[in-house]
Amino acid sequence: MSILLTAAALAAAPPAKPLTPSDIVARAPASAWRTIPAEDLLVIDLYPTGRTVIQLAPQFAPVHVANIRALADAGYWTGSSVYRVQDNYVVQWGTNEGGKPFPKAVVKRPPAEYDRPLHGLKVRPLGYPDAYAPQVGHALGWPVAWNPRTGRANLTHCYGYVGVGRDMAPDTGTGGELYAVIGHAPRHLDRNIAVVGRVVDGIEQLSALTRGTEALGFYKEGSIARRILNIRLASQLPAGQQPSFQVMSETSPSFAAYVRARANRKDDFFQVPAGGVDLCNAPVPIRRTPAR
Repeated sequence: MSILLTAAALAAAPPAKPLTPSDIVARAPASAWRTIPAEDLLVIDLYPTGRTVIQLAPQFAPVHVANIRALADAGYWTGSSVYRVQDNYVVQWGTNEGGKPFPKAVVKRPPAEYDRPLHGLKVRPLGYPDAYAPQVGHALGWPVAWNPRTGRANLTHCYGYVGVGRDMAPDTGTGGELYAVIGHAPRHLDRNIAVVGRVVDGIEQLSALTRGTEALGFYKEGSIARRILNIRLASQLPAGQQPSFQVMSETSPSFAAYVRARANRKDDFFQVPAGGVDLCNAPVPIRRTPAR
């Protein structure tokens, strides 16, 4: 009798609700996460209050990232500004190449680090077609596009990603002028500019700024969007004040489940699952952890 009752109870139990992407991220075990090194976190303090933190990507643009680290170490950006805010496009900051000398360690003419060899990258294909590249997926915790024929891979211009401002070719930019994407992913910029990182915290400090009124979102001469108090590496901050973040590993089962859920939403709100997802709509999960 008890066996029959148990079977009946199981039959009457409602099916388990499908997990949302947020559920999967929240339940991911510690083994699914990797800590971002402090020397890869660029901390921007803005006036009057506000902080933005960027994760750097030395695996994809090593010379530009080395320049950025040298500039941060020398306090190069102290007193500079956010001077361009273009709606649905980018926020740009620095000195606008305005007369401030570079530290000696800065390479003034870096190579065009717009892509890198595919060899050595363990890529996880997204599994869905892309309009801008033959293949897309994830590697080393980053969204990447690649071409098997050329054997080259590149970071992609997704929301919140950070690139190096440059002049016309052959200029490649030093890293003294940076921008962050604050609109629809401008993937047409891929392989034309060095992508050096992504905003992992405080994107609202940039995206919510008043738009510039001049061409391309620049502010009128003599005006700025926001003053930069300083830009430092997290490793330069005192112990106990260093922000800390972890990124989900693309090789973990949790990440695979997360991508599937992003492509096939079955939680209560969705009536029709999309059946697919583009690379920038499957952002790699990142979480804050206690300060170092």
